Amino acid sequence: MLKLTKKADYGLISLKHLAVNRAKGSASAKELAETYHIPVPILAKVLQKLVRDGFLVSEQGTNGGYRLARDPETVTALEVIRSIDGPIILTNCFTAQGECDLTRQCNVREPLRRVHEEILKLLNSITISDLSNGEEPPAAAHGLKGGQSALTMLAH
Repeated sequence: MLKLTKKADYGLISLKHLAVNRAKGSASAKELAETYHIPVPILAKVLQKLVRDGFLVSEQGTNGGYRLARDPETVTALEVIRSIDGPIILTNCFTAQGECDLTRQCNVREPLRRVHEEILKLLNSITISDLSNGEEPPAAAHGLKGGQSALTMLAH
């Protein structure tokens, strides 16, 4: 099954929130966690990773928190997912080894390669700004509800 990890979901949710609320400035990990019902320890690790990889800036102090380090129009979903989860691999054919016991007789390798490339192309074409277009800053009551995926949330 092709599925994003919760950490990648949380990273995309956080970046979208910060893009929608840019005028406000920064948001704390606690604020983000409460708004979207995300466990603070996991979210804090995701936010720290996004800081290390240049997507966010961490501000210390009373009004501290996290803010976007880059224009949301220049940050793609693919970059964020790779930052948090590592490479996106549809099948073992597309790993560094690139071969398996079936490589010589495999009749789906080429079609799956095309699917893999299209998925990467699509994720690379979607920016945080695209995810945020037309969005109003969310109230805490509009967070994720029991099992709602970030992809569902990001699409709305």
